[in-house]
This record gives sequence, structure tokens and C-alpha cells, in this order.
Amino acid sequence: MTDISVGTEIPALKLPPITRTTLALYAGASGDHNPVHIDSDFAKKAGMPDVFAHGMLSMAYLGRMLTNWQSQAKLKRFSNRFASITHLQDVITCIGKVVELVEQDGETVARCEIQAIKATGEQTLVGEALVAI
Repeated sequence: MTDISVGTEIPALKLPPITRTTLALYAGASGDHNPVHIDSDFAKKAGMPDVFAHGMLSMAYLGRMLTNWQSQAKLKRFSNRFASITHLQDVITCIGKVVELVEQDGETVARCEIQAIKATGEQTLVGEALVAI
């Protein structure tokens, strides 16, 4: 795709509200059965108001946004840092944009800033991706 340039926005991915079912399905699929994500009593004993989403669930959403935009084969790298907790009923939207075009190993790659944000605007994940163009 040659029409990618600095400033190109990655099509946003808006997810439905996080539910207990979302968390249970993700726990089963990922093998991450940490009780703080699926057991309300455990989460409350740990000082949380209730269970909350796995950080890697939101990272998976970022990955989906990227591969909805470009094929998985073009994704060279992506990483993030966790910025805040995603609670039950939070609505997450993944967004990103191209901030730089660079040459890497003989090919042009787009360096993209990516993030997952709540409906309130609060960032839950902030990261970057390198995508071949």
C-alpha cells in the first residue's frame, strides 16, 4: 500500500463493553486464569472494587486493530506499556497513526503510535508498532 504517509490514521477499532463473559472467554482462550480477573471475591479481597480485564486482552485488541489495517505478515513489531486498568463495562477503542517512515533491513516501514483508550479518554495502553509498507 503506497498511500501510507506520516499522519495516516489507522482505522479505529471500537469494542463492546467489557463483561464478565469477555473475561471468562479470554481466560479460557489465553490460559490466564488469574483470579483477580475472574473471581469477584478474590478481586475484592485484593482491594479492587471488582474483577478487571487482563492487560493482554487490550494488547490483543491493539493487535487486531493493526491486522485489520495491514496483513499480519507486514507487522514487524509492536509493543506497549500498561497505563491504567480496564474495568467491567469500560468501552475500549484502539487508535493509531503513522508518525514516521523509516528504512529497516532494506524495506520501508511505518512507525506507528498506538493506544487503547476508554470512552472517558483515559489511556489504558500506549505503544508503538512497526509495519512494512
